[in-house]
Amino acid sequence: MKISKITKICTRVLLLIFIGSVTLACQDKEKKDETEMDKDLTESTAEQSEKTKSAVVDITTNAMEFKTKDELPSGWHTFRYKNKSNETHFVLFEKYPEGRGLEDAQADLTGPFQEGMNAIIAGDQEAANTAFSKLPEWFQEVEFTGGVGLTSAQTTSESTIYLEPGTYLMECYVKMPNGVFHSVQGMFKEIQVTQADSSKVEVTEDYTISIDAVNGITFNEKVTPGEKIFKVEFGEQKVHENFVKHDVNLVWVDQGADMAALNSWMNWANPKGLQTPAPQGFKFLGGMQEMNAGGTGYFKADLRPGTYALVSEVPDPQSKGLLKTFTVK
Repeated sequence: MKISKITKICTRVLLLIFIGSVTLACQDKEKKDETEMDKDLTESTAEQSEKTKSAVVDITTNAMEFKTKDELPSGWHTFRYKNKSNETHFVLFEKYPEGRGLEDAQADLTGPFQEGMNAIIAGDQEAANTAFSKLPEWFQEVEFTGGVGLTSAQTTSESTIYLEPGTYLMECYVKMPNGVFHSVQGMFKEIQVTQADSSKVEVTEDYTISIDAVNGITFNEKVTPGEKIFKVEFGEQKVHENFVKHDVNLVWVDQGADMAALNSWMNWANPKGLQTPAPQGFKFLGGMQEMNAGGTGYFKADLRPGTYALVSEVPDPQSKGLLKTFTVK
């Protein structure tokens, strides 16, 4: 296969780490943990977010799994992500082409993607290209539709996105300390979104973040403490050097924290990038995963006075205008 075709496939693939058989962690967790999660899911069907005025759908992680509903109606949904684990995670929603789903990902992507990733880790890009040439053409049709941004351990975050009818996979591809992607350990889940009357978004945003390939992140608001809703408007997108488009993650910054470490860590293609442990001095508070140009999503955060950053998961985001700090007073 020609290199141009390989590269084209890579640009749609390297974000989607659904490889391997599902290995759910915490099978021997205490019964009280499972009971609490089931209670969370039951309560979430009736509970409403005060600001979004929409039903809240809980997603819970205890270790390397997504515990949530298997089916949702189309429309706007507020997802509250409870990361009860000891590692940083995120929740990316990926809409699969008609007739494709989790079984296809397992059957068609496991071998070539694992082979390609192993080659990248070994520094052999030619071997990686050869491995990725085995990936199916339909993989290019997978659409990224937003989700919950990076969320630190023992932290809860919340995002609101619109889901069209179809088959979705939820995924986290942060890496374990040994370089293994979380999705290999079970952090991907299929959800069916059924046809329903399109709902109108009822969100009262406090601030608006604009993001595009030319200007990077545009955010010049004077932010005050308290529970706030951020609206994210996606302009022109582009595929960056690590084959991903740009998203927005909200990060608490300790005084004296090394911003260069954060800047480097955001690139998954860096051997230590997007890998546990996350850099010291930062706490990830959620955000909005990538969408196509023209997309809109919302996320909520409870802010206290101090310094924060908005950052994208791309190589050297600072040089691209995709790492921006602000102060809450």
